[in-house]
Amino acid sequence: MSKKTKQSKKKVKSSKKVAASFFVHSSAIIENHVQIGDGTKIWHFTHIRRDTKIGKNCVIGKGVFVDFESEIGDNVKIQNHAIIYHKAILENGVFIGPNVCFTNDKIPRAINPNGSPKSAADWSVSTIRIEQGASIGGHSVILPGIKIGKFAMVGAGAVVTHDVPDFALVYGNPAQIRDFVCKCGKRLSKIGGNEDVVLTKCPCGIEIVIPKEIYQQKDSSDGKRKRIWIR
Repeated sequence: MSKKTKQSKKKVKSSKKVAASFFVHSSAIIENHVQIGDGTKIWHFTHIRRDTKIGKNCVIGKGVFVDFESEIGDNVKIQNHAIIYHKAILENGVFIGPNVCFTNDKIPRAINPNGSPKSAADWSVSTIRIEQGASIGGHSVILPGIKIGKFAMVGAGAVVTHDVPDFALVYGNPAQIRDFVCKCGKRLSKIGGNEDVVLTKCPCGIEIVIPKEIYQQKDSSDGKRKRIWIR
């Protein structure tokens, strides 16, 4: 064996070490020009479309679809079968539950008024942005153009039709603000404030200031609605 051959083998081993900084299951489909950060794991049958950026230490579960040009930060977890359509922006530390669906067109049609099939150029899409630390519960649907604020929490099965403020807990169809939560996820208690803000505190000890106009949007009727019996 020549020296040249030995050297080329060393180069191959070196390149494999670089590629092993993240894990992609053999059944996953990764299109061209996808960036994947160190420590990220992409599992069975997941499809990541072109020009998507994925940060460090992410976990992308089985059967997830991430559309082209999406941006995913560091330490993001996307659970099985979530659908992330173009263009989505997920900031650091975001949690996406199983079967969550991001939509991207408010007036979807398969055909144009003349009956011709719609092409990509005929769609009018909007960006969904999920800000740092926010959590989206399983089977939720997020409408186009929505922004979910920092450390907000969307309950399972919610249909989110409006922007969600920082630290807000929302659920229902349509989703409404039911309470406010800490960075750790526990509910906050009001401990003070003034005409502009409400001061809240978590059992974990963290204090969080909520703008009063946002805090007043809290739906206090939750759990007190009159029951309607259907016979």
